[in-house]
Amino acid sequence: MKTAIVHEWLVNYAGSEKVVESFTSIWQDADVFTLVDFLNDEERRIILKGKKAKTSFIQNLPYAKKRHRKYLPLFPKAIESFDLSKYDLIISSSHSVAKGVRTNKNQLHICYCHSPMRYAWDEADYYLKEANLNSGIKGLVAQSILKYLRKWDLKSADSVDYFIANSNHIAKKIKRIYNRHADVIYPPVDVEKFSLATEKEDFYLTASRLVPYKRIDLIIEAFAHMPDKKLIVIGSGPEKERLKAKAVSNISLIGYQEFDSLKSYMQKAKAFVFAAEEDFGIIVVEAMACGTPVIAGNFGGTTESVVDKKTGVLFPNQTVDSIVEAVKNFDVIAKSINNSEIRIHSEKFSREIFEKNIKAYVDEKIQLFKTNPLRK
Repeated sequence: MKTAIVHEWLVNYAGSEKVVESFTSIWQDADVFTLVDFLNDEERRIILKGKKAKTSFIQNLPYAKKRHRKYLPLFPKAIESFDLSKYDLIISSSHSVAKGVRTNKNQLHICYCHSPMRYAWDEADYYLKEANLNSGIKGLVAQSILKYLRKWDLKSADSVDYFIANSNHIAKKIKRIYNRHADVIYPPVDVEKFSLATEKEDFYLTASRLVPYKRIDLIIEAFAHMPDKKLIVIGSGPEKERLKAKAVSNISLIGYQEFDSLKSYMQKAKAFVFAAEEDFGIIVVEAMACGTPVIAGNFGGTTESVVDKKTGVLFPNQTVDSIVEAVKNFDVIAKSINNSEIRIHSEKFSREIFEKNIKAYVDEKIQLFKTNPLRK
């Protein structure tokens, strides 16, 4: 079947792009469509196998490379502008609008959904507040745009034949928002790029883009209450200066680190601390691939990868007190945790397993489609 792969934007090499990387490995002859493509040569080699993606008109708009998200109201029109009529199979990798490509009854559309559009649904109020768009004239305009996006988002879900969610957490959101069933296939984690280290040093680690929803601020505030415990924070982003202002002497913000450095810190850390409510949380599994236990929230996708009191400790609330209590609980059980077992557990989320599962799933749906192609 002639195949098209659709993804929102290609500007860096993060979690959703790692899914696209697997898609282009499985379906090597597929064409890739995306709103904008600003990958560097190395990223293009990894994700697109050196090929160029077909982009939308947003690619040529002013400042699209750095500020493509500013064109959010144009995203639905841009994604619908792609002519996919010559393709039999459409596979969308969607956390915003990719699933909204136009299809017809003779095409099979399978959507791997990282999340329903965050800024239109569950996190809308949070994003508006952070952008200072929750009041006044700008607030009214933003609410009008949100109303439009929600209406379009719900309608566009109808073009999807099958939803795949990256976690049970996201499958529940897909059911609640779109009233659609989603099968769960966990995303690919490159566990083979990490290796077990059983000798740990006396520091805790967190690593992330420094953006508000990652809640690095809570982790820093928690360790400010525990001056006897050292915390290292890896990452860069718009929250950098605000977070630096919160740090005290036992907390070090060391900025962005290249892969080898990040891996080394992960291997040496006593535990990896994670406070975000993530769709899945690939970096949590990467830490476990180093044999490093994880202290994470008992909410979002991390509940499906971290086994409480076996591969780490789960805390109940996204609060400073909850994190402090979890670190204390971890100290009690730390000596009983087996680093080798943590590594073995991480291998359940490998890229090899993802690609095997996703190909089998799509092949099954293709056979069903061939026997009943006009069911739409």
